[in-house]
Amino acid sequence: MRRRTQSRRLALQWLYKADLTSDWDDSDLETYLGLRGDPDEVRDRAREIVKGVIERRAALDALISRIAENWDISRMATIDRNVLRLAAWELVFTDTPGPVILNEAVELAKSFSTVNSGAFVNGILDRIRPDREKIRAGIEKA
Repeated sequence: MRRRTQSRRLALQWLYKADLTSDWDDSDLETYLGLRGDPDEVRDRAREIVKGVIERRAALDALISRIAENWDISRMATIDRNVLRLAAWELVFTDTPGPVILNEAVELAKSFSTVNSGAFVNGILDRIRPDREKIRAGIEKA
């Protein structure tokens, strides 16, 4: 498995835990990242993702809610919601190519959630991708 994929999986698992427990304090993040003995590169990228999502969670949730018509974010499956947060953060705040992010997000959703989750995640992220620069500017301005 590629290191970026490993990083995303590791970050998703921490985000899932945080969401389930409603504890977004990242004070246990270093302990969590060290438990599995992943390479530094994997842990560093996972840390960047987690901290980015935590910092921008309210804005990401607002973005996802606006795009996911007829879906309240609190009613989404916990894994799906966190795959969307992770991927939306990457789309908006990194230079990683959009198709790579979408493909990875779909695979995460299918691996950790349901078969239908991949299409759900893809549909929402595909609406964010074309406007990523505009969205970034709007979030950073707020």
